[in-house]
Amino acid sequence: MSTNQNKYLKHNFYMNLALLQAKKNLGNTKENPAVGCVIVKNDCIISAGCTNINGRPHAEQNAINFSKKDIKNSDLYVTLEPCSHYGITPPCVKTIIKNKVRKVFFSVKDPDPRSFNKSSIQFKKKKINVKNGILFSKVNFFYRSYRIFKKNKVPFVTAKIAVSKDFYTGIINNKWITNKFSRGRVHLMRSNHDCVLTSSKTVIKDNPRFTCRIEGLENKSPSRIILDKNLKTPINSNLVQSAKHHRTIIFFNKPNKNKINYLKRLNVKLIKFTLSRDGNFDLKNILVKIKLLGFSRILLESGINLMNNFLIKGLINDFHLFLSNKKLGKNGSNPLKKNMRVFLKKNKSKLEKVNLFNDELISYRIK
Repeated sequence: MSTNQNKYLKHNFYMNLALLQAKKNLGNTKENPAVGCVIVKNDCIISAGCTNINGRPHAEQNAINFSKKDIKNSDLYVTLEPCSHYGITPPCVKTIIKNKVRKVFFSVKDPDPRSFNKSSIQFKKKKINVKNGILFSKVNFFYRSYRIFKKNKVPFVTAKIAVSKDFYTGIINNKWITNKFSRGRVHLMRSNHDCVLTSSKTVIKDNPRFTCRIEGLENKSPSRIILDKNLKTPINSNLVQSAKHHRTIIFFNKPNKNKINYLKRLNVKLIKFTLSRDGNFDLKNILVKIKLLGFSRILLESGINLMNNFLIKGLINDFHLFLSNKKLGKNGSNPLKKNMRVFLKKNKSKLEKVNLFNDELISYRIK
């Protein structure tokens, strides 16, 4: 094997490890991207770090702080171009320069205009070797939601729905259409989104918790946002009763003073929001407001009507279809809308197809 091939494999290996670090807190870093960093010296990994929950400190700062060895003349691998601007914390570029790192390898340039293509200039001024594009395709795909978030100024929206083999989304006298493996996958999805968006109809019908109940990931349960124009969300619902432990927000329009006061005492945040001419919330404006609240990745877990409205308005980025092997027949309710079936059948951009022990997960990349 040639020297160049060895270097290529080595760089990819370390960047893969940095990517694994980045994935640890995906969906839990607020407006900041989830970044991973690995520090190597004399071909030995001496430290690693990722962006903290809530977005700070950054991955590079954590990796440097965690190192028990001197990082002078080391090589630093990081998934995203190090930030070069001042915010709540100093720029990572300055920290890297201060600690006399020898080489910096990053995969993807930061789409944030405050940092885009600026770190390389600063590193070169300090005679620090820098190279980008390592493992580019894989890492660039990982940052797809972050790029869309920065470009569109609204959160990335992932929709998920479970359907029977004969395309019913509900079942009479039974809670579950899919098996425990599919439900486990949903819990994993919740852990890498910072909020779940739903409707009051879903809260009333299903009384969900929308938490992540995978051992070790409970602290990554998302916030819950309910669209409820007439403020019908029950006081005794799981979401309201657990609002002191998990951030819960209700968008409403029609006031109910007594109920508002009671919900506030239970730690529910209430946002009065104007309706559009058709008497419903403007979903694009809702997304803009959700971004202003500090959320960047939304998991849409709702009934068929709200999900269909999001799809029609082009507001869904990824769509996850959990397909059960059960046929419900007369026990089925709420059939998948015809236009959704046609759309999903015609959509060729499938991210993956996963067998979940008789269930099947089909993931679509919509935009």
